[in-house]
Amino acid sequence: MTAAPRQMAMVAFLQAQNCSNLPASWRHPASASDFMTPEYYQRIARVLEEGKFHMAFFDDRLAMPDIYSNDFAPTVEHGVRAVKLDLVSIVTAMGLATTKLGLGATYSTTYYEPFHVARVFATLDLMTKGRSAWNIVTSLNNSEALNFGKTEHLEHDLRYDRAEEFMQVVMGHWGTWEDDALVLDKQSGRFADPSKVRRLNHEGRWFKSRGPFTVPRSPQGHPVLLQAGQSGRGRSFAGRWGEVIFVVYPSLAYGQKQYAELKAAVAAAGRNPDHVTIAPACYVVCGETAQMAADKKGLLDSLPKPIDGLTLLSEVLNYDLAQKPYDEPLTDDELASLSWQGFRDRVIQLSGKSNPSVADMVHFSGRGTIKEHHAFIGTPSMVADQMEEWFTGRACDGFVLAATHMPGAYEDFSRLVVPELQRRGLFQKEYRGTTLRENLGLPLPSAADCRRQADQV
Repeated sequence: MTAAPRQMAMVAFLQAQNCSNLPASWRHPASASDFMTPEYYQRIARVLEEGKFHMAFFDDRLAMPDIYSNDFAPTVEHGVRAVKLDLVSIVTAMGLATTKLGLGATYSTTYYEPFHVARVFATLDLMTKGRSAWNIVTSLNNSEALNFGKTEHLEHDLRYDRAEEFMQVVMGHWGTWEDDALVLDKQSGRFADPSKVRRLNHEGRWFKSRGPFTVPRSPQGHPVLLQAGQSGRGRSFAGRWGEVIFVVYPSLAYGQKQYAELKAAVAAAGRNPDHVTIAPACYVVCGETAQMAADKKGLLDSLPKPIDGLTLLSEVLNYDLAQKPYDEPLTDDELASLSWQGFRDRVIQLSGKSNPSVADMVHFSGRGTIKEHHAFIGTPSMVADQMEEWFTGRACDGFVLAATHMPGAYEDFSRLVVPELQRRGLFQKEYRGTTLRENLGLPLPSAADCRRQADQV
């Protein structure tokens, strides 16, 4: 039997806030401003499902950006991702407006407890009939720590030590109920088979959790696991746990190298690399003509303010860039202290400087502008050509599409680019099934699979 042709996975990269990933997007004349209503998110969800996107995925932070100059006022005044709503309520509302679209939300392993996260996402998976995903993060900065009664954020490797055990507990709980534990025999009065439900009884360095878990299995076994990790400890963690791995590539060649290394990390963890989807973040600026696309990009380039990038860089690096002269190189100790090491390493590689300055961080990261993620720009055919090159060139298995404005960027992509990708056989015309795992081509994990994965840590 001939194998089905390989097709792209398409994920929408969202924020539950006043703007998209592009902080200036709220200033765009075509951006909707009702971001504190369910209709806003349900409208986006319907656009994505009509465009046959596999999933809507929400990034998150647990604090307002306030590290730059140790002040939140610029963030509030300029709307630099100032509003941050809880994600689960939002993806639930989106789930009620759709039937096939996957729904991913970010929850932190540093500031939550494993039982709580396991129950939240297992319940979400049931309420969406097997369409949920959990984006696993270790969080980034001291502002988040202070909101949770801590004095400072955990050091990088300690965050991953905690995260490894966190996953062990979550997977253990998700393996508590066997798939056939429920009996539901009204005549005999037997609800479930107690021999097919077990305690976890976990005791480790970071957590104690007894169980048994309180949520039976969902149609897709357990939520799909998303993770972002491109270097060092983050890469090995992603290789161990991630089923969809979110990455940032500045170029095709860089992406091909990172793709091969991530797939190797998955294999090294004893997992099948074909069962892991690697998807880089990107922007798409598309117009019916090349000039129309160029005009759209010109408008986008006019929207950002310098404070956008400086505020967001200080947030993700957990370092107040206002305390450092703009053109003075950061010291080795300062670079070692930065929270997001993959982000730091990317700037070092792109700049060619072992000790980049604040100016280098701003310029080479493109933070706060569409330069932060690779941008595919042009007519539908031109955009499809570029995406096809990345996909067939084994730099990725799909894309995480950030929006330049909401919901217009997704409307443009669905109307203009999706039909061209479908015509080339690169993108689905219909959903394969009803669960997110089915639509991503991922295997259905059993309860025993969950327990084995937890025990292998």
